[in-house]
Amino acid sequence: MKNINELLGTTYPLIQGGMANVATAELAAAVSNAGALGLIGAGGYSAEWVREEIRKCKKMTDKPFGVNIMLMSPHAPEIAKVVIEEGVKVVTTGAGSPGIYMESWKKAGIVVIPVVPSVALAIRMERQGADAVVAEGTESGGHIGELTTMAIIPQISDAVKIPVIAAGGIADQRGVLAAFALGAKGVQVGTVLLATKECPIHDNYKQKVIHAKDTDTVVTGRGTGAPVRVLKNKMAIEYIRMSSEGIPLEELEKLTLGSLRRAVFDGNMDTGSFMAGQIAGLVKEIRSVKEVISSLFDGVEQYKKELSVL
Repeated sequence: MKNINELLGTTYPLIQGGMANVATAELAAAVSNAGALGLIGAGGYSAEWVREEIRKCKKMTDKPFGVNIMLMSPHAPEIAKVVIEEGVKVVTTGAGSPGIYMESWKKAGIVVIPVVPSVALAIRMERQGADAVVAEGTESGGHIGELTTMAIIPQISDAVKIPVIAAGGIADQRGVLAAFALGAKGVQVGTVLLATKECPIHDNYKQKVIHAKDTDTVVTGRGTGAPVRVLKNKMAIEYIRMSSEGIPLEELEKLTLGSLRRAVFDGNMDTGSFMAGQIAGLVKEIRSVKEVISSLFDGVEQYKKELSVL
């Protein structure tokens, strides 16, 4: 089994989350230049938007970076071709199985890393040729599964032979060490990178993250089968109220339409969808991407020695 740094061509075994509307070329390049793997989040954007972001990123870094593809997007088939045409080194996927694209990606030499919420999907991805999997716990921000990071990482690590990358609830050295203790070979982080100078979100979003407390996230959409973890605000509380009263899905969708963009671009504190993980309560200041990534790993061996265990 290759270690994550060998697989990705990185200094640190860390992948940046492919956050829709957040993970642009600017953020991806900053992460890659800091020694980890930056990702461009394709989200619901067109294939040509993704192509332009890839080309921008190449101008800002000479290090490997990847693209995250949401497989439910109507643009996914075209984006699957664009990553080959543009020579992208790594693809991560979410919201489905990348099986239909696997052969062409592997033929192009692309490292394929699906994000999975369960043992069954991890096993399926390994059989289809995935190079690694990101096992994401429910502590994460955005679209989530139900299993916690502490529960899912050891179970998936025992079930597959490919490397497992832990995601959900990781914002400092303690989280990194815990992930490795559970069987992960690398980590993926998102929330902690929201509060960085290079992250292209509205300052209101950054401030909401750094002022969050441990209990400040809620999950909307559980009743619709599409749970999303966000920071509490008027819209999130209203959504939960309406959902509990059995308001039709169409009305709920009207409430949230465009809400992520309102958070990212407008910083609308009342009607924006401020996706963030439960670990937001540990994020206390805005730093550079390099400072964040260095803080997760530098000195970790000394920290491990100082742990008073057994």
